[in-house]
Amino acid sequence: MPKSEAQVASLQAKTSEGKAAEIESLIAPSLQAMGFEIVRIVISGQRSPVLQIMAERALDGGMSVDDCAAVSKAVSAILDVEDPITGSFTLEVSSAGIDRPLTRAKDFQRFAGFEARVEMAAPIEGRRRFTGRLKGLSDGEVLIETADGERRLAFEGIAKAKLVLTDELIAASRMESGGGADINQTKA
Repeated sequence: MPKSEAQVASLQAKTSEGKAAEIESLIAPSLQAMGFEIVRIVISGQRSPVLQIMAERALDGGMSVDDCAAVSKAVSAILDVEDPITGSFTLEVSSAGIDRPLTRAKDFQRFAGFEARVEMAAPIEGRRRFTGRLKGLSDGEVLIETADGERRLAFEGIAKAKLVLTDELIAASRMESGGGADINQTKA
C-alpha cells in the first residue's frame, strides 16, 4: 500500500548531521516561520569553519538573493544568541542550485523524471552507487531507472544523493522562476 503524504513527510530527512543538526534544530523553526525550508546544512573546515546553509522557499522551491540575505540576517541573530560554534566562522547561505542535493523524501518525488546519483550507506548486491532517472518514491523506497533496470532503494539507507547536471535539467531550471542565489558573511 502506498504511503500517504504525511507518512512520506515523516521519513527522516538527511539535511544535516552532528553539530550541523544541532544548528538546524536551533534555526529551523524561525526559517519555517519565514516561509523557508532547509535543504542542507554543512560545517566544513577546522581553523576557519564555514557554516553552509542551503535553503529554499517552501511554496515554490526558489531562492533569490534577497531571500538569502533575509535567511542570513535571521540565522545570524539566532547564532549570536545561542553561540553554537566556538570562535569565528563564515556563514554561507545559498540556494540548493541546479544539480542540488536530494535530502528529503519529497525531493525524490519533486524531481522524478530527472537523472540523479544516489549513494547508499551500505552496499546492495555489492553496489553502493546508482545513477539513473528518478521515478519517484513508493513505500519509503526511491525508485530509479538505471542502465540495469529499475531499482528500489530504501530512503533510510541513502547516504547522499544529488541531481546530475544535464541539458534537460538546465532547460527545466530556466523555465522555473526564482533562479539560484547565494550570500556569504563572516561571523566573529
